[in-house]
Amino acid sequence: MTDPADWTAAEMLEAFASRQVSPVEVARSVIARIEAYEPKLQALYAFDPDGVMADAKASEARWIHGEAKPLDGIPATIKENIATRGTPVPLGTAARDLVPAAEDAPPAARLREDGVVILAKTTMPDYGMLSSGLSSFHPLARNPWNLSKNPGGSSAGAGAAAAAGYGPFHIGTDIGGSIRLPAGWCGVFGLKPSFGRIPIDPAYYGRVAGPMTRTVHDAALMMRSLVRPDVRDTMSLPFQELPWLDLEIDVAGLKIGVMMEAGIGISLDAEVRTCIEKAVKKFAAAGAVIEEIPPFVTREMLDGLDDFWRQRAWMDIGALDEEQRSRVLPYILAWAEGGKSLTGSEVYSGMNQMMVMRHAAVAATKDFDFVLSPVAPVVAYQAELASPVHDPEEPFEHIGYTVAFNMSDQPAASVNAGFTAAGLPIGLQIIGRRFDDIGVMRVSRAWERMRDAQRPWPTP
Repeated sequence: MTDPADWTAAEMLEAFASRQVSPVEVARSVIARIEAYEPKLQALYAFDPDGVMADAKASEARWIHGEAKPLDGIPATIKENIATRGTPVPLGTAARDLVPAAEDAPPAARLREDGVVILAKTTMPDYGMLSSGLSSFHPLARNPWNLSKNPGGSSAGAGAAAAAGYGPFHIGTDIGGSIRLPAGWCGVFGLKPSFGRIPIDPAYYGRVAGPMTRTVHDAALMMRSLVRPDVRDTMSLPFQELPWLDLEIDVAGLKIGVMMEAGIGISLDAEVRTCIEKAVKKFAAAGAVIEEIPPFVTREMLDGLDDFWRQRAWMDIGALDEEQRSRVLPYILAWAEGGKSLTGSEVYSGMNQMMVMRHAAVAATKDFDFVLSPVAPVVAYQAELASPVHDPEEPFEHIGYTVAFNMSDQPAASVNAGFTAAGLPIGLQIIGRRFDDIGVMRVSRAWERMRDAQRPWPTP
């Protein structure tokens, strides 16, 4: 019998309902997994085993008395920047004061309402502005497939926790690839939903929350809860009752675009290219109509976005006193300082380039049902580096495949496509038209069935 820490949420719910296993037994297994693995991974923040057991016992009582909630007893982690009541939100940086959050942010509130047992928060880099587990506040997070490698970011701990079996449910956030990159590099499923689909607070242009799980079906279970409305998100979409668990689709006849080149940044690694090309051939063999999409992200777009985000970061970091500022991760401080001398017209031009990127993404993909691409041009890199290039003057050379679909509000997922010869995961990105989150989930599930057998999950 497999360790309950490795069960899917669907398997847990079935076992709870049949009284084969209780939420308390599952919680004990997950806590044991965390205690064995966490000294090496360092994926968690504010882990409270006693609180976990108390919540699991309350869930067990609801199951016994026929009062179980939709996701009762399922263990979950929540990214550190998504507030949970009573826990400080440092945003990955030692520069912020540790003030306990007054209430749950919408994603945490929805899961708690449905009986989820919150295990811990997950680590992230300073201000969420790295595709890395490097932080001035949290210990260095590592990739469970290879502890010398990075889990990606900024949902660093979430990606590592999902791959390591810290329960089945994990929530990340994404403004340029921060769910999809760690999902790809950690070999798990990650959905960046349509902008506004999952209410979030604070809301910001391009920023979304989304599930990170080992299976598409578990992510669909989470989506049923996460999409419920919350008035605190003034940018959210109108609530829709969508068939999240209807994951069946026939890919035959679908018109699928393939974006093999990002058009900007790091060159595509040969092993990544071969793996994604193999995936495309499987879709073609299943009857999909395949057509190449030329790259559309330009240097002007990416540099404009960089200018805008630098100045946005400097607005926060520049307001700190000198002592506080000295606590910021040096890489992030150096990057943000590049924004302090930008003129108003330069910042406006940068924001305008984000809009140009938005229109280019929609124009490039509008004639296709779905689009396939690599998630990243390279696989997981050294854990101690801030980015694959590790240069604050070239911070975004690895997000050319992901960032445009934040700007365009389109749903996009990362699903494991295979592994390098050295055993590192490679992510396949599946992109849909605006608001077609269900379609992206269905094609992702179809790919789960088409792909080669997966390797066993890493163990402590």
